[in-house]
Amino acid sequence: MNIEVRPVSTPSDYRQFIYLPEKIHRDHANWVHPIYLDDLDYFNEKKNKSFSYCDTVLFLAFRNGEAVGRIMGIIHHPYNAQNGEKHARFSWMECYEDPEVYAALMGAVESWARERGMTHIVGPLGFSDKDPQGFLIEGYDEPVVLASNCNFPYLVSLTEAYGFAPRTNLVVYKVPVPEVLPPIIAKIEERHRRNESGLRVVEFTSRRKVRPYIHPVLKLVNMTFTEIYGFWPYREDEMDDFANRFLYLINPRYIKAVVNREEEVVAFIVGMSDMSEGIRKARGRLLPFGWIHLVLAARRTRQLNLLLGAIHPNYQGRGLDMLMGAKILESAKQTGKTTMDSHLELEHNTKVRAEMERMGGKVYKRFRIYIKRL
Repeated sequence: MNIEVRPVSTPSDYRQFIYLPEKIHRDHANWVHPIYLDDLDYFNEKKNKSFSYCDTVLFLAFRNGEAVGRIMGIIHHPYNAQNGEKHARFSWMECYEDPEVYAALMGAVESWARERGMTHIVGPLGFSDKDPQGFLIEGYDEPVVLASNCNFPYLVSLTEAYGFAPRTNLVVYKVPVPEVLPPIIAKIEERHRRNESGLRVVEFTSRRKVRPYIHPVLKLVNMTFTEIYGFWPYREDEMDDFANRFLYLINPRYIKAVVNREEEVVAFIVGMSDMSEGIRKARGRLLPFGWIHLVLAARRTRQLNLLLGAIHPNYQGRGLDMLMGAKILESAKQTGKTTMDSHLELEHNTKVRAEMERMGGKVYKRFRIYIKRL
């Protein structure tokens, strides 16, 4: 096949692994560069604490000396132990439309996983569900948003031809920002405005004021995301790392929290302006002046992307989702946004999907995680 697959082991290999996707997607109209400063930290074993409890490998594929594909293998030992699985994961898969290159890369990860006693391989799936997951299977004509995969259709075809079967589907909604709140949302907001429940919405005007809420918010995520496929709880020493990946990009007015009488965080939602166009213009490079493109894109975009949200189990069913929805819709409207992207939702999560549809949302993208026996 004249294809060589080797582990990433040198600084040159590392740079090629990071920057190869922009060559593969050179003519891909909807692809957006990653923010490379983030990628350089993510793949750095000294900075990303997930490497401390997972086995990992990075592979590059070469044809005639030229890099033509990449893949990451992950064995998440704590997740496997908790769920009684022997699963390896593949992620960050990129290659040209070449079945031989695809097979060589996937075969390398499979051999690596078998040597470590694994019985299945799943993916695309990173260290947790907060990393880009699933191949895009519908919505190829839509631009990618931050923390989401963007692949050509051929990558799905290559995966299915290689023998992978569907494991989990995810959907993304596009929700209109209405001129007037729907009656049910307005009613719930009015009830809470009268403080009948003893709950209070906290809104923010600076990132400094957000900082004290980072750990309470992520502890709430740990409590409520236990049934989400691929989720692994944040350790205390990982919480600030996760926040630092995104907080500098987020306008604090798109962060809403609900606290009870004891000032405990019982619900929250986080959104951010869609910066895809700015990241594309900066080619993913924030320094020295690429960050200006992101600032301008955040001001001009008409789309708000939801990133994360949760409600304490003891407070579910009390309209807090609608209350936070009202608040974030209000902020979106004030800043000229006309649509919201829901980010990934599990296809079988009918409760969350019903809330999105109640706000007028329609599915406009689908992603799929695959599984294969080794």
